Amino acid sequence: MYQGASNFAQGVDNTFMFIFAISIFFLVVLTATMIWFVIKYNRKKHPNPTQIKDSLKLEVTWTVIPLILVLAMFYYGYVIYKPMRNAPDDAIPIKVVGRMWDWTFEYPNGKMARELVVPLDKPIKLVMNSADVIHSLYIPAFRIKEDLVPGQETYMWFIPTIQDTFEILCAEYCGLRHAFMTSKAIVIPESDYETWLITEGQGKDEHPGLLVLQNNACMSCHSMDGSKLVGPSFKGLFNARRTIVVDKQEIQITVDGEYIKKSILDPDSEIVKGYAPKLMRSYKDVISEEELDQIVDYFIKEGPI
Repeated sequence: MYQGASNFAQGVDNTFMFIFAISIFFLVVLTATMIWFVIKYNRKKHPNPTQIKDSLKLEVTWTVIPLILVLAMFYYGYVIYKPMRNAPDDAIPIKVVGRMWDWTFEYPNGKMARELVVPLDKPIKLVMNSADVIHSLYIPAFRIKEDLVPGQETYMWFIPTIQDTFEILCAEYCGLRHAFMTSKAIVIPESDYETWLITEGQGKDEHPGLLVLQNNACMSCHSMDGSKLVGPSFKGLFNARRTIVVDKQEIQITVDGEYIKKSILDPDSEIVKGYAPKLMRSYKDVISEEELDQIVDYFIKEGPI
């Protein structure tokens, strides 16, 4: 784990160690006290039980001390948390979309990327939303984490202080491939960031239909090499013979453009045999008719064989 990889990292670590130290202290003290009581007041030494009268001093002590400690933990936590909610006006806004099971980052000039690329020592504000279920963007090295909620915009900000590449994880269980919902946060010098920002993104020469599939995280559930994931593989898709289940009846079909479009717009109407229903959302209001045609054209001309 990196020390001080963001402006919040050291403060979060200090707060954690403060709470951890208090917890360890009381674990040791209370355990030792219990053992001492077991030995000192063993039944063999005191065969006749004695009624012990209450002690006001003791009760006040074990009420006031925990209260002070809890308030101290709250104070340190609040001191670190408060600036996390006040992004500076000059922070670079980056839109983040989480979907099962992938991340998409959109930069101020409209550039899209699958990884978070940010300039060193510059404030960054992540403006986030989810396309399906609750996700949680977590960058352990930066000590920051925030939920992405469908229909609600959330945000977090930070200043990266170390030039390196860091893991991005989803910290909210979001389905079968939750553990594979990963990406990278890449911190580079500001001059390199400005150059990267104006260069063409990865996939500039790729088929537009493939870009639509990538931007909608389709490859998170459908492999390109024939391996079985949550959904059927895209390998050799067009003109392939498939057994589908319609109203509990098995039907043999040949995959064509209309079948591909229907599978995207109404995925539960025709389920490929061997796969579970209700795992894929409808993209009726997400993917346009033009993009559907691009996807079909991709599978006809360039899809994985």
